Amino acid sequence: MEDTVGGPKVLQEGAFAGWMTWSSGADPYETSIGPFVFRDVDGRVSAAFLPRREHLNGGGAVHGGALMSFADFTLFAIAYRRLVNVHAVTLTCNCEFLGAGAPGQIIEADGEVLRETGSFLFVRGVARQVDRPLLAFSGTLKKLSPTPRA
Repeated sequence: MEDTVGGPKVLQEGAFAGWMTWSSGADPYETSIGPFVFRDVDGRVSAAFLPRREHLNGGGAVHGGALMSFADFTLFAIAYRRLVNVHAVTLTCNCEFLGAGAPGQIIEADGEVLRETGSFLFVRGVARQVDRPLLAFSGTLKKLSPTPRA
């Protein structure tokens, strides 16, 4: 994928080499809690992250806030081809917890764009760990303007 201003960056090394991310400094929050990554294989987008100790809650499971942040990232990953050179924000993000996640095992998510209008994208998905659903999520992304140039 061509690297455009504001577009995803392809990771060149590490466990997620070949995957893409915006979490390499472009989004300070995602950078601090990630890395969150995604890939597009034959038009099917999936996102992933490897939960570490700092992603856990007091009970030793992956914190719901970490899963919700990952879901928000994944909404944009699923819709990334429709957001080329467009700045967008999350208008809504709905989450339903289905199971507890564990550290040290990759969490993956995929989904689909349900509808696109001139200003909105409606997206949904499911996050899983070892084929066990952890989180169902949906959201609305609001397209604001062309991507600002640095």
